[in-house]
Amino acid sequence: MDANLARRGVTAPTAVYDVGGERFETPSLEFAAAVAEAHATHRRPRCLCLVEGVEMYVARLGDGYIVKRMPNTGSLHAPDCPSYEPPPEVSGLGQVLGSAITEDPATGETTLKLDFAMSKIAGRSTMPTAGAESDSVASSGTKLSLRGLLHYLWDQAELTRWQPGFAGKRSWSTVRRHLLQAAENKITRGDSLRSRLYVPEVFSVEQRDAINARRLAQWSQAIAAPGRPQHLMLLIAEVKEIAPARYGFKAVVRHMPDQAFAIDEPLYRRLGRRFESELALWGAAEDIHMVMISTFSVGASGIPTIIELSLMAVTRQWLPVDGAFEKQLVERLVADGRSFVKGLRYNLGAGSMLASATLTDCAGSAPLLFVASTGVEDYGRCLQLCDPSTPVWLWRPSREPMPPLPRPADRSKGNEGNAWATSAQAQHGSGATEAYPSV
Repeated sequence: MDANLARRGVTAPTAVYDVGGERFETPSLEFAAAVAEAHATHRRPRCLCLVEGVEMYVARLGDGYIVKRMPNTGSLHAPDCPSYEPPPEVSGLGQVLGSAITEDPATGETTLKLDFAMSKIAGRSTMPTAGAESDSVASSGTKLSLRGLLHYLWDQAELTRWQPGFAGKRSWSTVRRHLLQAAENKITRGDSLRSRLYVPEVFSVEQRDAINARRLAQWSQAIAAPGRPQHLMLLIAEVKEIAPARYGFKAVVRHMPDQAFAIDEPLYRRLGRRFESELALWGAAEDIHMVMISTFSVGASGIPTIIELSLMAVTRQWLPVDGAFEKQLVERLVADGRSFVKGLRYNLGAGSMLASATLTDCAGSAPLLFVASTGVEDYGRCLQLCDPSTPVWLWRPSREPMPPLPRPADRSKGNEGNAWATSAQAQHGSGATEAYPSV
């Protein structure tokens, strides 16, 4: 997204657009005016990442506007376009799109159906879960699990995307800002998701009192009141430790040195079993961050108590990884200066097919990168779900070292500096394909 454009009240992926038959580049003042007019006249811009263009839509965002891709069209964009996303059927998104996640281009709002409670009635016990079976082996895509919601927001925040220019620029401040932006215009059970989502601010000793005041103001909606259900809040934070406390157990998250989250013993015992692999990777690798999403209540004394939670391991670039082999692949891609989109499982279980990453810096169709998981023997059958024209790279860590990766496109030859033209030629040119390791 272009910062100068945002200051003019328009949020849009940095690209070239056709609006009403005229060509605009995103940083221009003329584009901001054209977007406002397109919204008023119900016209749809076209992203010119490809010769024929791909239809977008304009929605209101606060006092301004946002240009968004049409639902289910991300894979129609050029791979190096900011609006590109991998085909939903090769990630967990395909299972929940259109059922648990419904986007309305007319309003710009997205409705989310959740399979976990966002309120608690006094006197009723809630069985705490730590990403229970439904969170890891869900066969239904009609509702988002806690992990599914975290993956969706991480995707929407574009924290699954990587390119060399991001190196050294993705801090917790950046992660927080993008997550909160991603939660805008998301509705669940008639309420704004953004109002219920708490992501800790970067801690500052000088700003301690102001930060605490803002936190308590947002948490006030989750304090129990007689005669009505208690609202639950959502937390997304980096875990510092989960450990025994003087009484019970606690989760300590970074940037909140003044406040731990209470955890009861059943939940503490269950999370150790459910997230054994994530916790093992976190303990073995010093460069792994552990991200937690949870629902929590706030007691009359102001103490927050976690009701349900899920964990996600991420690299130092905040890219999610599902085990040590995916970590090796992601580290290799980052070290080689590659551009890619990291795939996420959402509700899918460990035995389901998932493209670990999609390369966006190759000529032609974006190659899908698969890491064969333990227990998934027949990847050939699974990969039949992919478009036959899509290049596929497969690594079986139990049988072989990591194969050579697909080569990036040479942007220095022809159309120098014009990624859009280069991509368009690759899509509509000779159709020659590069050889990849066979499946």
